[in-house]
Amino acid sequence: MKISILTLFPEIFEKFVNTSVISHSLTKKINEIEIINFRNYSKDSHKRVDDYQYGGGPGMVIGLQAIIDCLNDIKTDDSYVVLLTPQGKKYNQQIAKRFSKLKHLILICGHYEGFDERIINFIDETISIGDYVLTGGEIPAMVVADSCMRLVANTINKNSLVCESFENGLLDYPVYTKPKNFKGYKVPEVLTSGNHQKINEWRKQHQILNTKKNRIDLYNKYLKSKKK
Repeated sequence: MKISILTLFPEIFEKFVNTSVISHSLTKKINEIEIINFRNYSKDSHKRVDDYQYGGGPGMVIGLQAIIDCLNDIKTDDSYVVLLTPQGKKYNQQIAKRFSKLKHLILICGHYEGFDERIINFIDETISIGDYVLTGGEIPAMVVADSCMRLVANTINKNSLVCESFENGLLDYPVYTKPKNFKGYKVPEVLTSGNHQKINEWRKQHQILNTKKNRIDLYNKYLKSKKK
């Protein structure tokens, strides 16, 4: 898949695109990331993209001209445009799976007091990564890009995607490695027993316990799904 990220601070993404799994998938041309500074599309003599808001109030608002001209320049029939904003739909694994099937995902990073509200007429969806406010949309863009690209075939081992948090509505089970005993804290005996049926039963049980302990909201959804 191709992801285009529209931002005023492209330098923030330098490490992101050159690190670990993301870098590997880009090198192998499994995925493609395009970082675009939409300030370059500003027709203002000083390349300004923001202005004061109508009605008064603190902070500057990003206007429409530069960002819409940028979108018009890069969009194709396969493009899907997402605005990253605290007012958007809360992001989750199901949305990541849906986005990972797209040919071209465009992510728009906001800043300052956000965009002129009329931008909603030029996008396909709004997304928030959580109920808190950041200084800009660059970190959310990395979150969305990373979570999507790892799901694209051949990016990582497909077996690694089967047993992980949220795949069956539960959090993942606890995992351990050597040594078996670390300062009195021991690896559960069942995991070293070699009995794969017992190991699988233990893992499923602890997925449920882990979810109940840490995410009661997911646990309640899981219980409701089992009653259907």
